[in-house]
Amino acid sequence: MSAYQPINCEFHDIIEACATRRKNIVIVVRQTDATRRTIHGCITDVFARDGAEYLKTHCGELIRLDQLLAVDGHEITNF
Repeated sequence: MSAYQPINCEFHDIIEACATRRKNIVIVVRQTDATRRTIHGCITDVFARDGAEYLKTHCGELIRLDQLLAVDGHEITNF
């Protein structure tokens, strides 16, 4: 995987707010083959490890934050 690219702080705040509320949301992720994948559920944790930031979904999946395209209707390109 490529080097981690930090995300916008305001977008990070949205992710943390969703995790705090355990709100059911839609998460759109960029796959390694450049396709998009949509996940329906909630964020249970946001953390840093080995120089990158991740979120953990309700089903235990880890997603690197720089792979996110949208969270709860907020698109990363708007930040």
